[in-house]
Amino acid sequence: MAQSEQFHNVKSDIHTVDPVWQRIRAEAAEAHSEEPMLGGLLHSTVLHHKSLSQALGYRIALKLASGEMSEQLLREVADGVYARHPDVLQAARADLVAVEERDPACHRLLQPLMFFKGFQAIQAYRIGHALWIEGRRDLAYFFQMRVSEAFGIDIHPGARIGRGIMIDHAHSIVIGETAVVGNNVSMLHSVTLGGTGKEDEDRHPKIGDGVLIGAGAKVLGNIKVGHCSRIAAGSVVLQEVPACKTVAGVPAKIVGEAGCDQPSVTMDQLLSGKQALPVDAENS
Repeated sequence: MAQSEQFHNVKSDIHTVDPVWQRIRAEAAEAHSEEPMLGGLLHSTVLHHKSLSQALGYRIALKLASGEMSEQLLREVADGVYARHPDVLQAARADLVAVEERDPACHRLLQPLMFFKGFQAIQAYRIGHALWIEGRRDLAYFFQMRVSEAFGIDIHPGARIGRGIMIDHAHSIVIGETAVVGNNVSMLHSVTLGGTGKEDEDRHPKIGDGVLIGAGAKVLGNIKVGHCSRIAAGSVVLQEVPACKTVAGVPAKIVGEAGCDQPSVTMDQLLSGKQALPVDAENS
């Protein structure tokens, strides 16, 4: 065999190796042996498929199917998006790793794919967003509607969301049309990234990389939240947040430093020690 042909075969083998997918399949087989009653579901969702994109497309189609659009049609849409937009699948991989790394309730990569609605909803949003940027706005709105109905999460398909996103519990998440969410962001349930009125055009928050947004926090208006900052649970943020700071309260004020380099990864939401200085200390 010529050296060039050997090199080509090696490259082909490298591209067919998918350790994430291989691990998910192994975990599915293990789960099947532990709980045979889930065998049919595990086979149809994971073991029957040859790739992560096929499994994701099937899972999303199954969750969003209704009398208005069949599972088969939705799966064709999802498969088409993954074929035309490889970055959508790359983002899904980053999201999988993020959930396993940050959620103490996650012990297998299989879990988000099978059971976590935050992960499933963000993947369905990613398909809708790809349709949005292709100009297929009505179909994108259909995905938004079904994600809201199926998961209780309302993400406008025009919003721009980065990779490595972890949405824990994921009840009542709302993200508006012109919102931007950076990479490696974590948020908990009941977070709103919304507007402040009926203004048009750019009207929603811009969340930097590595930000942690606590449960029930509301970030309103076209404001920036700096990289690696923390927003305490229940806060209402109406003004810009500098990078690497912690804000809390209604309305939110700076109460200290972020406390670490990557708040979204550590998931530390406690306001203690040097991380949380008295509000008056900021003005002293």
